[in-house]
Amino acid sequence: MDEHRQLIGFMQSRKVSGAPEVIRSLIDTLDLRDRSWVAHVDDEDIPPDTLQSTAFIVTAGGDGTILRVNRLVSPYSIPIVGINMGRVGFMAELTVENAAERLPQYLKGDVRTEQRLMLQAEVTAQANGETRIVDHALNEAIVRGTLPRLLDVEVTIDGVRLATYRADGVIVSTPTGSTGYALSAGGPVLQPESKVLLVQPLAAHISLQTGLVVPDNCTVELAVVGSREALISVDNLTNATLHPDDKVVIRKSPHIASFLRADPPSAFYSTLTQRLGVSHRTSHDEQ
Repeated sequence: MDEHRQLIGFMQSRKVSGAPEVIRSLIDTLDLRDRSWVAHVDDEDIPPDTLQSTAFIVTAGGDGTILRVNRLVSPYSIPIVGINMGRVGFMAELTVENAAERLPQYLKGDVRTEQRLMLQAEVTAQANGETRIVDHALNEAIVRGTLPRLLDVEVTIDGVRLATYRADGVIVSTPTGSTGYALSAGGPVLQPESKVLLVQPLAAHISLQTGLVVPDNCTVELAVVGSREALISVDNLTNATLHPDDKVVIRKSPHIASFLRADPPSAFYSTLTQRLGVSHRTSHDEQ
């Protein structure tokens, strides 16, 4: 463990019942009272000195909790250890039942660091090039309509026009986000440490319907054709209305999401099938 980073942070969601009790129990059981701090995911006043002195952060909640914490800590390169208290928990490695037993391994540093790609989304006015929004996402950025109507979204990759999707919207996802909204839209599952982006239409109608996987050094531009109202959603944490002449530019973020893992990289595949509820199916299951 870095000698300049000795603190352990614990962060929880106010929406997750039982999270404060889990954190208090872990701090007491592992005797961390003198080297830990506790905050809620919506706390915005954590001192920078505290974050710079933090070795890693333990989250108690679901994937939404991890998304919020990562937004705060990724600029400081602080890794996350997730305790799943949500419905799915693709990003969390620990459970409430095994956290006290397994956390000492993380405290000893006998773990690996998993680094995951993030994306940066910029909203600029095409008329004058003014940038209105810059945000970073671990999961995805989505351009979609404000009403349940089809949009025409022109997609350009590295300056070359790909297609104009007639769809409910277009998702640009990281590998981490491929198990989220993009998966429900029919996209592929990507290995979380892969260095690619996924462009996935949302309920496409009479147009290119398949997703496209591109290298992470590509720049993807989205522009809504016509005057229909649209918005951009970034990890569902930032939601903003797009102006008629706005262009959304998406590229690899300078920030990286880091997770501490005791399990090997191959554990992702068993976790995936468990979370999707297909791990116990066999060819001998009754029809």
